[in-house]
Amino acid sequence: MSKPYVIGIDAGGTKVAYGLFDNEGKIVDRRQHPTDANADGPKFSDEIIETVKELLHENKLTCEDLAGIGLIMPSYILYDEGRVLVTASMPKVKDFNMRQYLRTRLNTEIILDNDANGAALAEHRHGAGRGSRHMIYVVIGTGLGSGIIIDGKIFQGSYGAAGECGHMIATPDEGILCGCENRGCYMNYITGGKIPERVRRGLAQGYASTLTPETANGYELIKAYRSGDPLAIYLVEQMAHYLGVCMYNVYQMLNINTYVFGGGLANFGDVFLKLARKEFDKYNHIDFPVYFKYAELGQDIGIIGAAEMIK
Repeated sequence: MSKPYVIGIDAGGTKVAYGLFDNEGKIVDRRQHPTDANADGPKFSDEIIETVKELLHENKLTCEDLAGIGLIMPSYILYDEGRVLVTASMPKVKDFNMRQYLRTRLNTEIILDNDANGAALAEHRHGAGRGSRHMIYVVIGTGLGSGIIIDGKIFQGSYGAAGECGHMIATPDEGILCGCENRGCYMNYITGGKIPERVRRGLAQGYASTLTPETANGYELIKAYRSGDPLAIYLVEQMAHYLGVCMYNVYQMLNINTYVFGGGLANFGDVFLKLARKEFDKYNHIDFPVYFKYAELGQDIGIIGAAEMIK
């Protein structure tokens, strides 16, 4: 008899979310705790192990009842090894074989992957990408990344890091220095994490604005944009421009026609994505259908995607 339960874990920069799923894919129970951004690999993993055991115990289960645990993180991960190379939001979790560490201590199958890949799988199977043969999931929040679905499967690339569209170069050697140690990547033109710096630069260029680097975030930016704030208009249009160009480049490379957008900035609705789609269409001169869609699964997208990796 197959083991009926799966745990999906979404370990983000601010919180770690857990979902216990039954064999019908329904969430039986869930847990959540803040992310310890200062933890190293073993300490971070030990907290996951403790929480998994508590979740199982409170549902009268053991690891013997699990088909496995899927874990997704905002990290560069060597997928075949299960090794976390770099995690920007948890700088001490690096060069660590987390899969082996967890597998040994929990005695169950562990699949470890990037968070965008997990979200892509969730949206393809249960969300806005249902029915599509190929799909790109794009997360636009603190950072920018994507997960690539080809023929219904996640495309990992040679080293498990496919889909890092945020680190493609838009303006070589110009612009804000990124954590990837390059200047001019899309990450620094589009994402929420760079809004304060872009506001600071815009003010230095002479743009009038109610925004300040200390208070600027995605919500304040869109609010100022809607009120006609000159700097906000400039920044939103610039962000949309670079997102449209980035997606056009991805489309030219992969010829995938379905794009599903999630993350905090995508949730600002038509203000942002309509502008980005207009930019995309400006460069796309071949009249085949291309779909820009909003993600449908909300805050559970991560735990659903992590669980789907085991399935």
